[in-house]
Amino acid sequence: MVRGAMRSAALRLAGNTLRSRTSSSSAPPSSLPLSSGTTEERREEVPACPTLNGRNGPKHRPSSLTTWAVAAKSGWQRRCPSVLSVSPSPRTVSPLAMAVRRPWRGSAVPSSPAARYSQRPCALPVRWAAAAASRAAFLLLLLVAAAGRAGVSAAGVPAAGVPEVHSLRGSWRLGNGNGSVVLRGEVPGCVHTALHRAGLIQDPYYRFNDVMYRWISLDNWTYSRTFRTPFDFRKWQKVNLVFEGVDTVAQILINNVTLGRTDNMFNRYGFDITSVIKEVNFIEVHFLSAISYAAEQNRCHKGYNIPPACPPPVQKGECHANFIRKEQCSFSWDWGPSFPTQGIWKDVRIEAYNHYHLIYFSLTSFFVKSTQKWRLEIEAIFDVVSSKPVVGLVTVNIPKLQTQQTFNVTLQPGEGSIVLLVNINKSFAVEAWWPNGHGKQTGYNMTTTFIMEAGYQIEKFSKAYFRTVELVQEPIHGSPGLSFYFRINDRPIFIKGSNWIPADSFQDRVTYDTLRLLLKSAADANMNALRVWGGGVYEQDEFYDICDEIGIMIWQDFMFACALYPTDQNYLESVGAEVTHQVRRLKSHPSIILWSGNNENEAAIASNWFSIPYADRGVYIKDYVMLYVKNIREIVLAEDKSRPFVASSPTNGLESVKEGWVSQNPYDTHYGDTHFYDYSIDCWNWAAYPKTRFASEYGFQSWPSFSTIKKVSSTEDWSYTSNFSLHRQHHENGNDQMLQQIGYHFKLPQSTDPIKKFKDMIYLTQYLFMCLLTKVMQAQCVKTETEFYRFSQSEIIKGEGHTMGALYWQLNDIWQAPSWASLEYGGKWKLLHYFAQNFFAPLLPVAYEDKGVLYIYGVSDLHVDHKLTLRVIVYTWSSLEPVCILSKGGVTVKAQSAVPIYKESINDFLERCQNCTRKSCVVTFCLMGEDGLQSPTNHHFLSSLKDAVGLKKTQLSASVSQQDDIYIFDLHTTAITPFVSLDVGSIKGRFSENGFLMTEKKKVVMFYPWEPTSIEELEESLTLTSLVDTV
Repeated sequence: MVRGAMRSAALRLAGNTLRSRTSSSSAPPSSLPLSSGTTEERREEVPACPTLNGRNGPKHRPSSLTTWAVAAKSGWQRRCPSVLSVSPSPRTVSPLAMAVRRPWRGSAVPSSPAARYSQRPCALPVRWAAAAASRAAFLLLLLVAAAGRAGVSAAGVPAAGVPEVHSLRGSWRLGNGNGSVVLRGEVPGCVHTALHRAGLIQDPYYRFNDVMYRWISLDNWTYSRTFRTPFDFRKWQKVNLVFEGVDTVAQILINNVTLGRTDNMFNRYGFDITSVIKEVNFIEVHFLSAISYAAEQNRCHKGYNIPPACPPPVQKGECHANFIRKEQCSFSWDWGPSFPTQGIWKDVRIEAYNHYHLIYFSLTSFFVKSTQKWRLEIEAIFDVVSSKPVVGLVTVNIPKLQTQQTFNVTLQPGEGSIVLLVNINKSFAVEAWWPNGHGKQTGYNMTTTFIMEAGYQIEKFSKAYFRTVELVQEPIHGSPGLSFYFRINDRPIFIKGSNWIPADSFQDRVTYDTLRLLLKSAADANMNALRVWGGGVYEQDEFYDICDEIGIMIWQDFMFACALYPTDQNYLESVGAEVTHQVRRLKSHPSIILWSGNNENEAAIASNWFSIPYADRGVYIKDYVMLYVKNIREIVLAEDKSRPFVASSPTNGLESVKEGWVSQNPYDTHYGDTHFYDYSIDCWNWAAYPKTRFASEYGFQSWPSFSTIKKVSSTEDWSYTSNFSLHRQHHENGNDQMLQQIGYHFKLPQSTDPIKKFKDMIYLTQYLFMCLLTKVMQAQCVKTETEFYRFSQSEIIKGEGHTMGALYWQLNDIWQAPSWASLEYGGKWKLLHYFAQNFFAPLLPVAYEDKGVLYIYGVSDLHVDHKLTLRVIVYTWSSLEPVCILSKGGVTVKAQSAVPIYKESINDFLERCQNCTRKSCVVTFCLMGEDGLQSPTNHHFLSSLKDAVGLKKTQLSASVSQQDDIYIFDLHTTAITPFVSLDVGSIKGRFSENGFLMTEKKKVVMFYPWEPTSIEELEESLTLTSLVDTV
């Protein structure tokens, strides 16, 4: 198996056992990722033992793993000499040439660290462990105390002391390549947001600014600042400069000494600055345009092309995104703008320490079936700067589970890892972590204490979660192929959710509150999973923390999407460092249930998206296997044995493996997962959808609300055919496709007022499709498709079925534009998201027609069978009085299944309900049980609404009142009203339901505000519309 230099750079742990990993296998660098977001760290100084001697290791040299690109003296020259250094931009007249230039100093704020290490757990029998640990700890602490009184070791090495960690976040000086623009730039941050904050540019999202501000990304920018070292650096054996994230291609200097270069947005970089740090220091980060760098890397790639070269013209993007390890969608996508940012996008800090320093800390859980006990695997990774081994004790304590174990450990000089296996006390029942809707997200407080002879104590506070996950691919009776579903804690789970994209083009604008609002909205819509899509970023720690807390499972792609990629040695090493870092950073999170190598790249080769001659296909397949299988997969399997890995999405899973990792048809419904898009079909026709094992992408577009679009547009933009409307649409023929779908079942708005017409179309397509009439269409289309996937979970028809997942595209928006999202930029719920609240409900009746027969299925995610009553009510469009009511008692809906509970020919059904025809009537239905158990009320249209007979204009009205922090909207109607939509403009919050079919004179809807508001504001902002208002 060929792995090349990546083995030495990134896969040092591949052959290590769980019991012992030593530094002899060369592990990651001294400045790699710090501990996962689920932990907190406390260090307490303990007097040092006189055992260690002098410093070791070169100075101002980058860590061997995360900064592979920096270590080479040739820098970027390793691939192309012409980009060896960052040179000033041509001296052209910048749009900001008149900017005021002034120097300043920023402030330093403390932050936290990170590391890698090796260990040897104690092999004592469990019954002796506590006593032995106690004696050993007592003796060790006596030695430590004695040494501490001496102040230094016998060899003259400084006592350990608590490491110094100081952040350099805050104000930096920012200037462009030719010096014509100088301003203040916040770190973390990027150039675009700095310019906007300084008032030098407008909102980058306003109107056509994505194109107008292209010059920003084409320039080369420099961040710099002066800082005073806040500690006596001469007391420390090692001082590191650590960048958690650099976006993307940069040269790092301190005190005019080049430390190295960066070229991967997803890596963590660390530089040894022990020999160059001073009391007062000057740091510079010289960026090279990502656009220029990608183009140059493409030019230097010899032998064969790596497609695609450029995005489609409609996306107005930049070329060769696949040649730079950067957020791929920052070069544009079919739902987003092109903003290839530059900046220090995560924390930057100084870490000073003696002897050893903790870099990574992670914990994963396993259930040992042979003993019926839970086990935790704890891994800690250190940078050991001592020249001799460092011994000590590690104690793991989980009070609530009365579990405490102590281990003797030895840290070898250099870098290595300790792996501790903690057996959970079997006499205590462990509460597992469950996905949203299936149980609690229980986590246990855990303290891990490191007491090392070198002289200080580290306490790591973590949440220990207990969860198992299996991706089940096995034969299905009556069907060719294999299953594809997730089993969580030994229970099959139907995956319900969506796909996540970056919440903003500028990551420094994505706050904790932004993430929590979007993720909580997913949970509130009964979702239990999201797929973090491979063209964006590995999300920040807080994202995964929130998912852990609220039970959102994560299908985690690695950041490769819709393209082929180079596989030269340097590129593979960079990817190896990236993957190692990200897996170590994230693997503690129980919410992550799958690693996936890429988005759609297997399909790109198999379906020949890029028109590659057949004779050349083998070259690209070889590259594909090299990148995703021999490198990424092997790193993942070495680093994390607690969750499954697939090479791509869509994929045929084990069948793709059998066919050499690139199957002939990755969309085969008998295997794996599928992505499905077809905008020419009638989206109400369930038979047009694939009866797949797992639907991981599907969807339809809509435009966002008028209040959302209004913030980034002006009056002349508010028509469906305006330049703005065409510019904002990045999907080829997207606006026309939305109108086509609307036309299948709805009448287009007839208003002659262009502004009202635009608002009408937005309403209909955000619920149906596109801008100005799109909302209704989108919601109804995705509802139909999702319900089809849900009722297909328990049956095999013509060899197809057992669908066990539905993740529609997409959850959120990156800016204000037409897209497939159910949440607008800023978090406002589209009608689709309100529909998702129902079509993802844990108990749901679903109706469909087949060959003149009406079927109703009972779909349940509940863990036990229920005997329920099916209640069917039929109305004519012209009356609020029911035509007929059917109640069927004793209906058994089985646990976690979809079963048919009603069947009748449409002709018999209409006969039963006298005076009903397909065009004049509508069917509603729900499931009810004892103890208040009830499903949402669902509906089934017997004809297109454009053909509905009796549907008439209605008088809708609403009054608003308040109860505590909730606002109550009392609605009144004079006739049956389809797709009633409440909108309160820019007031942030959500309704309890929206876009509903109103079949009663009165209805109560709650509004949950996300910020303070009042009855008066709500009444003034309220727009109450329905489908009949657009015709």
